[in-house]
Amino acid sequence: MIDRAVAVSGTDLTEFVVTHASQAARRVLADRQSFELDTAALAAWEGLNSRAARDLPGLTALFRRPSPFAE
Repeated sequence: MIDRAVAVSGTDLTEFVVTHASQAARRVLADRQSFELDTAALAAWEGLNSRAARDLPGLTALFRRPSPFAE
Protein backbone atom coordinates (compact mmCIF):
# COMPACT_ATOMS: atom_id res chain seq x y z
CA MET A 1 0.00 0.00 0.00
CA ILE A 2 2.77 2.45 0.92
CA ASP A 3 4.71 1.58 -2.23
CA ARG A 4 1.60 2.26 -4.33
CA ALA A 5 1.10 5.61 -2.60
CA VAL A 6 4.75 6.50 -3.21
CA ALA A 7 4.40 5.64 -6.89
CA VAL A 8 1.22 7.71 -7.25
CA SER A 9 2.74 10.69 -5.42
CA GLY A 10 5.77 10.80 -7.71
CA THR A 11 8.27 10.91 -4.84
CA ASP A 12 10.66 8.40 -3.37
CA LEU A 13 9.93 6.39 -0.24
CA THR A 14 12.06 8.53 2.08
CA GLU A 15 10.50 11.80 0.96
CA PHE A 16 7.01 10.32 1.17
CA VAL A 17 7.51 8.95 4.68
CA VAL A 18 9.22 12.05 6.05
CA THR A 19 6.62 14.38 4.52
CA HIS A 20 3.65 12.45 5.84
CA ALA A 21 5.22 11.74 9.23
CA SER A 22 5.93 15.47 9.61
CA GLN A 23 2.33 16.33 8.74
CA ALA A 24 1.07 13.78 11.27
CA ALA A 25 3.43 15.14 13.93
CA ARG A 26 2.13 18.69 13.33
CA ARG A 27 -1.46 17.49 13.78
CA VAL A 28 -0.61 15.63 16.99
CA LEU A 29 1.29 18.58 18.46
CA ALA A 30 -1.05 21.33 17.24
CA ASP A 31 -2.90 21.70 20.52
CA ARG A 32 0.35 21.71 22.47
CA GLN A 33 2.06 24.49 20.51
CA SER A 34 -0.64 27.12 20.29
CA PHE A 35 -4.22 27.71 21.22
CA GLU A 36 -6.89 30.12 20.06
CA LEU A 37 -9.41 31.93 22.23
CA ASP A 38 -12.65 33.60 21.30
CA THR A 39 -13.02 37.32 22.08
CA ALA A 40 -14.47 36.85 25.58
CA ALA A 41 -11.93 34.21 26.58
CA LEU A 42 -9.07 36.34 25.22
CA ALA A 43 -10.26 39.32 27.29
CA ALA A 44 -10.40 37.13 30.40
CA TRP A 45 -6.91 35.74 29.67
CA GLU A 46 -5.48 39.22 29.16
CA GLY A 47 -7.14 40.36 32.39
CA LEU A 48 -5.46 37.58 34.34
CA ASN A 49 -2.07 38.23 32.78
CA SER A 50 -2.18 41.98 33.37
CA ARG A 51 -2.66 41.66 37.13
CA ALA A 52 0.29 42.27 39.41
CA ALA A 53 2.00 39.18 40.76
CA ARG A 54 0.95 38.11 44.25
CA ASP A 55 3.43 38.09 47.09
CA LEU A 56 4.04 34.47 48.10
CA PRO A 57 6.16 34.53 51.28
CA GLY A 58 6.49 30.75 51.41
CA LEU A 59 7.83 30.58 47.88
CA THR A 60 10.20 33.47 48.56
CA ALA A 61 11.53 31.64 51.61
CA LEU A 62 11.93 28.43 49.65
CA PHE A 63 14.06 30.14 47.00
CA ARG A 64 16.25 31.71 49.68
CA ARG A 65 17.19 28.29 51.06
CA PRO A 66 20.48 26.82 49.81
CA SER A 67 20.13 24.13 47.19
CA PRO A 68 20.52 20.57 48.50
CA PHE A 69 22.31 19.80 45.22
CA ALA A 70 25.03 22.44 45.56
CA GLU A 71 28.47 21.16 46.31
